[in-house]
Amino acid sequence: MSTPEFPPARPALQWAPVWVLAFVALWPAPGYAEAALVLGALAGLATLVANRFRGGTALLSGPAWALTCVLFFAYWTPELVSVLDAVDLGRALREVLIDLRYLPFLWIVASAVASERGRRRTFDGLAVIVLVWTLDALIEAATGTSPLFWLLDQGKQAISGHGMCTEQEVALADRLAGVLGPCNLKLGIVLASLSPFALDAAWRWAGRAGWLLAAMAIGLLVLLAGSRASWLTYGLVLLWTGWRALGGRKLLLLFAGGALALAAATALSPQVQERMARTTQVLTVDSAGVDTALSGRGRIWSAALCMTQAHPFNGVGARGFREAFPGCDPAAGVLAAWGTGSAHHAHQIVLEVLSETGIFGLLLWLAGAALAWRAWRFADASARERARPAMLALAVSVFPLNTHLAAYSTFWGSVLLLLAALFAGSLLGRDAAADH
Repeated sequence: MSTPEFPPARPALQWAPVWVLAFVALWPAPGYAEAALVLGALAGLATLVANRFRGGTALLSGPAWALTCVLFFAYWTPELVSVLDAVDLGRALREVLIDLRYLPFLWIVASAVASERGRRRTFDGLAVIVLVWTLDALIEAATGTSPLFWLLDQGKQAISGHGMCTEQEVALADRLAGVLGPCNLKLGIVLASLSPFALDAAWRWAGRAGWLLAAMAIGLLVLLAGSRASWLTYGLVLLWTGWRALGGRKLLLLFAGGALALAAATALSPQVQERMARTTQVLTVDSAGVDTALSGRGRIWSAALCMTQAHPFNGVGARGFREAFPGCDPAAGVLAAWGTGSAHHAHQIVLEVLSETGIFGLLLWLAGAALAWRAWRFADASARERARPAMLALAVSVFPLNTHLAAYSTFWGSVLLLLAALFAGSLLGRDAAADH
């Protein structure tokens, strides 16, 4: 008597797109966003274990499983190896252990966009979040108050008796803060990195006019809220998407308009004026002027190279830059451009990886990038088209000729891995049979 064959169980992860969008929407409240990440990753892992990973191709294709795992280990393995002689062993070991949560996180995020329906819901949802945050920041630019952050702040005061930010943080804020608030001045880089989703949706919803309106609105906010790194990031996004949307001649006109807007903002905004004045100091011939233009990053980068020379194979340990900085500070005892205290990270992704995880870490990062590029190169045209927003968002966020937030920090690390999983899931998706 033959044993009846049952179809493989399909993991019940239909909630994955909603969870991804909830995680991003909670970024203004970092503690809740981290809780959502952990709970979602645990719930997804528990579901997969309960199903004994049966029906895996109903969730992701074989290549998608492989690429998400490769990208995770290219990120995590350098942390593990850096523990061997880390300057702050406890911190490095803690980072290694807690970052294991990112493996199921990548699986679930990739599964959220593996089907056409899930991809559209997720990508359109990200576009809506970006556009809502943009509108909110435009209101702040006009009135001085972000409605969304005001609501969050009022809720926090009602629950805990104090606001989202301290009075000192509010006083020191030197740029438009938007929904993230004056104690988390990352709105510019966040909008710049996620803008491919908004611009792609605007193009599909309203054609060239929609793309142009969204590009100008987000661009204005990146200019007022962002650092110079976010300006470059958004410029790369405009260059890629604008070439397809407008063509070469009209794109040149758009960049000319952007230059005029930058000139106007420099004249009207003291914060933009200060950043532009600092930038022009890079033209000076002395190293002090260059360091000032880079907001002290020249000093930080010199320290990062020193750490790499002292620990060439596996670096000083993940998140150990702060502890190692005093021993490599080329201007010890001199007040830094950022004020008192040690530099927290290298502010440049290549130097961060080198200084904290060494040559071994950099080689693994490059291997991950090479495999991601190989997957893109050998995918068919339809797969590249559906993955294009995620690919562009990831590429501009790790563009090496720029400055960066800390890739191994809780916030920016989760952003980069989110984009990596969106790329892998939308490019490689599921087996064709699983979508029917």
